[in-house]
Amino acid sequence: MALLGRGSVKGPELINMYIGESEKNVRDIFQKARSARPCVIFFDELDSLAPARGAAGDSGGVMDRVVSQMLAEIDGLNESSQDLFIIGASNRPDLIDPALLRPGRFDKLLYVGVNSDVSYRERVLKALTRKFKLHENVSLFSIAKKCPPNFTGADMYALCADAWFHAAKRKVSDNCKDSSSIDDKADSVVVEINDFIKFFLSSNMFTNKDNYVYDAAQVLGELSPSLSMDELKKYEQLKEQFEGASK
Repeated sequence: MALLGRGSVKGPELINMYIGESEKNVRDIFQKARSARPCVIFFDELDSLAPARGAAGDSGGVMDRVVSQMLAEIDGLNESSQDLFIIGASNRPDLIDPALLRPGRFDKLLYVGVNSDVSYRERVLKALTRKFKLHENVSLFSIAKKCPPNFTGADMYALCADAWFHAAKRKVSDNCKDSSSIDDKADSVVVEINDFIKFFLSSNMFTNKDNYVYDAAQVLGELSPSLSMDELKKYEQLKEQFEGASK
């Protein structure tokens, strides 16, 4: 079993104001990867590192030279039998230079979209709240079912963090009212269903002592999805565009 080295690179980190330094940074990354092989290089924000060449706003042609250097390095890997893999991530694949998406380079495209499956979202919520002390009235499945279809993983993280913060504020408020029962331990914060909903339900809106019934309009209260439906449709169109080009 071979140990696999790995390196993560953010696109803007390689760009330098001095002539030739950006290309040198690209060469250094690949040289380090060769010396650590087998290795995986992960380029985050690939669109900022390798935009389409010939852009009018590229002063001095810096980005054009960076893209050309990346192409030379990647093509050099194909000429050897080195165990080196390259992965890139971008939310704007339409801005990446087309030469990088040709066979032998970044030729395998994977679309990571928004998963609206309830069971999947419930698993994400369970992972995010694994260190929480949840009240018995909290149903993560019900919360997942009421999440909007354009709710991303980052939105669910914000929802859980905000719910815990709301519960902590309530705990502090209760301690101020009753100083004799002060408990400043983090695990003493109990997150209830109202902390997720941010709306205090009236007494006629629950069916039993364990589960509340609530409307979709009341769920997630002040928290709005970071990805609009129009943006989601745009990403779906990009997916269809690149799928059609690869066929």
